[in-house]
Amino acid sequence: MNLVALKMLVGDKMKYLSLVAGLAFAALLVTQQASIFTGFAKQTGAWIRDTAVADLWVMDEQVEFTEDIKPMLDTTLSRVRGVDGVQWAVPMFKSFIGVTLPDGTRRNVRLIGLDDATLTGGPPEMVTGRLEDLKQANAVIMDANATVQLRFKQTPGDRSLQVGDRLSINDNDALVVGSYRATKEFFWEPVLYTTYSRALFWSPNERRKLQYVLVRVKPEADLARVAQLISQIPGLKAMTNEQFEKQTMDWILRETGILANFGITIVLGFVIGVLASGQTLYQFMVENLRHFGAIKAMGASNFTIVRMVLMQTLLVGLIGYGIGIGVACVSGILLTGGGLAFHMTWHIPVLGGVAILFCCGVASLVSLIRVIKLEPAVVFKG
Repeated sequence: MNLVALKMLVGDKMKYLSLVAGLAFAALLVTQQASIFTGFAKQTGAWIRDTAVADLWVMDEQVEFTEDIKPMLDTTLSRVRGVDGVQWAVPMFKSFIGVTLPDGTRRNVRLIGLDDATLTGGPPEMVTGRLEDLKQANAVIMDANATVQLRFKQTPGDRSLQVGDRLSINDNDALVVGSYRATKEFFWEPVLYTTYSRALFWSPNERRKLQYVLVRVKPEADLARVAQLISQIPGLKAMTNEQFEKQTMDWILRETGILANFGITIVLGFVIGVLASGQTLYQFMVENLRHFGAIKAMGASNFTIVRMVLMQTLLVGLIGYGIGIGVACVSGILLTGGGLAFHMTWHIPVLGGVAILFCCGVASLVSLIRVIKLEPAVVFKG
């Protein structure tokens, strides 16, 4: 009977291909959009992961995500260093600031100032130069991938900012002494690194300038207890890398509407799969009612008919899912090369497979109702 069911399935090649194409398109939409959404969500915490050299991030208690600039008093550093269980604590400056390229092009960047002595919290990979070169006079290092943002626009020629170029940061002379490569972030403004004291000097004069304090906890100390002690200081909170990353991702997904937009696309893909496969499979069953009637007339039970239909839908579902997930992976590789976020975890193919099986199950249920009610005598009608 399985061979008969298979021949019935592929007998009409156009309907068979239409059914496979509908399921493949549904699988493509569900898995591709879910992977792009996961990629964007993962990008929100990229800077935190790249800067994960400390155990705790200390910040103003009202900070909601990485770019939410709410400076603290300079005395915060000393208070954090005095907390029981803290091995070391270093300051970090981070703020938006205007820069002017050598040709006069103006651009906003994120300026990060690292502790002058240790340069703790620097970029993960240097491309040109060394991180220690920041100790040179007026030195900064730039993102090697920021070729589009830091590009000369006011003079003929097509080139971006390079190592050895000079630029003006808030009307202060700066020299690019190196470049680095970091994980692609959700936020698009280019990032420049320099020392903490130099960043304070270049930034607008304000009473509060300290954005973050990076803390390493003593090996014998309890991380949660140290974080609690720091958070008890009025106006401060301490979070681990994972907690800070989750808070940033939750805020961005909640405030930007990304979750709703991708959710609608994923649901539409699922609905399209149900409708397309259901309609095509139902037509397939209707056109083969006489064949099912003949099989029933020869003594086949409803259980045998159900098994045949389930085999047909499972086979076409697996083929459609395989094609869809394959196209999603290939397109993901191409999209990643073009700069779009794409990150497919093992959960996505599994959930995509469950979604396609559900599509096939719904389509089978609609079709089986008609087939089971079929009277064998229909085969003898003219």
